[in-house]
Amino acid sequence: MSAPVLFVIVGKNEPLFEAEIDTQSSAAGQNDLSTRQNYFVLHSALDLVEKSAWTTNNMYLRVVDKVNHQQVSTFLTAANVKFMLLHGGKGEEVVKNFFNEVYGYYVKLSMNPFYKYDTPITSKAFDARVRAAARAYLS
Repeated sequence: MSAPVLFVIVGKNEPLFEAEIDTQSSAAGQNDLSTRQNYFVLHSALDLVEKSAWTTNNMYLRVVDKVNHQQVSTFLTAANVKFMLLHGGKGEEVVKNFFNEVYGYYVKLSMNPFYKYDTPITSKAFDARVRAAARAYLS
């Protein structure tokens, strides 16, 4: 049984994008408590992301936190926007490729003259692309 993957883009003060992606087509939905718990795990990992950012020059910070059977992987952009992924132990190269693809989508979105930096992402096309990349890489 594979738990859904939780992907969040965090700006300076708030989450800009959230996607809970069910990588198993036949899996039943999670209950509200486990969903809240997943968000709590990601939120608690933010301090570890800040700490890890000072130890490396890489954008991909790898696994910054492990809780039970779940891991939090993080990608940090040059503008200090954090891509955080809560997953059940996917391969490091797979997660890195997912982050690189989503980063490409984020760069294209940020170059859009109608998108204001550090505001919530409401683009349905961006959401669809992120979910498709998650299904392709994280299934």
